[in-house]
Amino acid sequence: MSTGDHWRPGISLPLLRQRATLLQRTRDFFAARAVLEVDTPMAVHRTVSDPHVHSLALAPVAGDRGNRFLHTSPEYAMKRLLAAGSGDIYQICHVFRGDEQGPLHNSEFTLIEWYRIGFSMRQLIDEVAALSLDLLGKASQPIELLSYQQAFMRVLGCDPLTASDTGLAECARAQGLDAALVERCSRDELLDLLMGAHVGPTLGRSGLCFVHGYPASQASLAKLDPADPRIALRFELYANGIELANGFEELGDAAEQRARFAADREQRRSHGLPMHDADECLLQALEQGLPPCSGVAMGFDRLMMLAVGARSLEQVLTFTADRA
Repeated sequence: MSTGDHWRPGISLPLLRQRATLLQRTRDFFAARAVLEVDTPMAVHRTVSDPHVHSLALAPVAGDRGNRFLHTSPEYAMKRLLAAGSGDIYQICHVFRGDEQGPLHNSEFTLIEWYRIGFSMRQLIDEVAALSLDLLGKASQPIELLSYQQAFMRVLGCDPLTASDTGLAECARAQGLDAALVERCSRDELLDLLMGAHVGPTLGRSGLCFVHGYPASQASLAKLDPADPRIALRFELYANGIELANGFEELGDAAEQRARFAADREQRRSHGLPMHDADECLLQALEQGLPPCSGVAMGFDRLMMLAVGARSLEQVLTFTADRA
């Protein structure tokens, strides 16, 4: 696009109308299931501790109570609502991540996030599949459930749960990852690189693929599987090699969550990343009592890309970050 056209939206007018239609269909989907739409702040005082997620900080203004950030997800606020008795809830909102730009990434994007009380991970997977098929405009499509272990074994011939650190490094080098990079990476960083570059792009080529049973070290805010503590009750959805959603059976143990926040903080310190304090409001909500539930975050823009056959996010966003 020439400099003179920089003002123009990236999305065409027909796709702008289709975007509105898909957003309305999302709301209709949840209304039919009596799931309440909620709206939480985008500017927050505490941000995520995950060392792989880069938050955007806001410049302080008069009257600010400490630092503020643009939220990377509405998860913490929505869990506070759940602990206060909201019942089943969903939200469609813009979220923000630093250092993300490309055909499948934009630093500001639209997320559909929802929580279902009393749902198991499998029940939530079924609902995610139903919404995905609705928005993709498909009455049915093959749906594959694949464990994280099975996915790695099928694509790489490497068992991510039992391979030694040395064996995992050898697997990474065999896939062409730079030897110096492999040497610097932790075990989880190697797993993330292999999933992102080699395993994930092969998934969901003929339908929807749900990968479940992530290593316990990648549990984030998920419960561990009581039948196998090596893995977490976490899943991701892939279609056409693109990650679309990330879901959990939610952790309700405040002490365990505090310990995970502390471990994240230590990882951030060791990598020279900005340090973030734990969200005490979330921890207090967990102490009050989070009802047993499962939750998921789905990337609306990526799903729309697939629904309309677009090649990049630029075609389904009004204005990408470089032209906002």
